[in-house]
Amino acid sequence: MFEMLIVLMVLVTVWGLFQSSRRNKAVEAQQAAELEAALTTSRRAADEDVTKFGEELQRLDSQVAGHPLDAAMRQDYERALDAYENAKSSLAAVTKPDEIRHVTEVLEDGRYAIACVNARVAGEPLPQKRPPCFFNPAHGPSTQNVKWTPPGGAERDIPACAADAERVLAGADPYIRTVQVGAQRVPYWQGGPAYAPWAQGYYTGWSGSNLIRDIAIGSMVFHGMSGLPYMMDGMGDGMGEMFEGIGDGFESIGDGIGGMFDGIGDFFGD
Repeated sequence: MFEMLIVLMVLVTVWGLFQSSRRNKAVEAQQAAELEAALTTSRRAADEDVTKFGEELQRLDSQVAGHPLDAAMRQDYERALDAYENAKSSLAAVTKPDEIRHVTEVLEDGRYAIACVNARVAGEPLPQKRPPCFFNPAHGPSTQNVKWTPPGGAERDIPACAADAERVLAGADPYIRTVQVGAQRVPYWQGGPAYAPWAQGYYTGWSGSNLIRDIAIGSMVFHGMSGLPYMMDGMGDGMGEMFEGIGDGFESIGDGIGGMFDGIGDFFGD
């Protein structure tokens, strides 16, 4: 009888561990699918920006054609060209969603270089180094902060490019960058955590700056932003589900052992 009890306990333990392992594998598969979806989503947004930046460089070529390039102008021009090549190579090397931010970091610097070339060609002072236009980072560096109230939100100080600043000050809607979410396109700050690394690349260098301090719209928070919170959120969810699965497994073991001892008690009772 004792040997039977040992065998039954081993069988119940093995069954519980098997159930826990199966649950963990399901969680891992779900996490892998979510990461792949986030990578595809953020890569698409970055690819759109790299393509647009290439088009801006083509226009820059025509603008500088016929203008003598001094050393400073040539340096800015080469910096913009290097940014394009670096952004393309960085995008091609991306394997995780958080790595997308490296692409947009490069684009942010490249667009400032373009703005510097344009200023030199026009004989104007170099533009102030400012964060990208909040409404659409692909608009390039902002020129000023404007008061803007998002639908259903509170008024905020927003860094805007010259065109968007003019529209907001005139009471018109700015040209907002939209991203694909399901079957529709929404403002990028409503795109969810999948777009967080993409946005972080544009604004990470400005975290803590009084030019973007306390901007928080929807799920996007630009105060002290970094890739770590996004990664830790996912890790925490995964760990929670994993331990929940282990708990369920041991709960199954407990139920099995409890039922086994009930059976043994009935046997001896008889």
